[in-house]
Amino acid sequence: MNTPASVQKNVLGEPLQPCCLDPVTGIFRDGYCHTNENDIGHHVICARLTKDFLEFSLEQGNDLITPNQAHSFPGLKDGDQWCLCAQRWKQAYEAGVAPPIYMRSTHENALEIISFGILKSKAIDIH
Repeated sequence: MNTPASVQKNVLGEPLQPCCLDPVTGIFRDGYCHTNENDIGHHVICARLTKDFLEFSLEQGNDLITPNQAHSFPGLKDGDQWCLCAQRWKQAYEAGVAPPIYMRSTHENALEIISFGILKSKAIDIH
């Protein structure tokens, strides 16, 4: 079942806000980091990408830099906002290269993998 983004919650317990429409992000390519049972990667972290994170992701075998027209993927660069896999973000955090995040656009399911305190420590939309 696909619950609309408008009724899903962020890590603050509020209605989930959009992450990015240019480039259009989200597992459903609708701009939101919402999820359902088919999202095995848990793409629920809304992040502002950094060069360090993009290089880290590439080293882990996930190339987010190179465009892939077959999947309508534009390729990403430093400063883009994107819905990231919670586990990859956690790995990056542990490696010291996690990008900053938008708490209002990060889905509450992120809390199943990453503590609220860690997320808040990287938040750029709340203090």
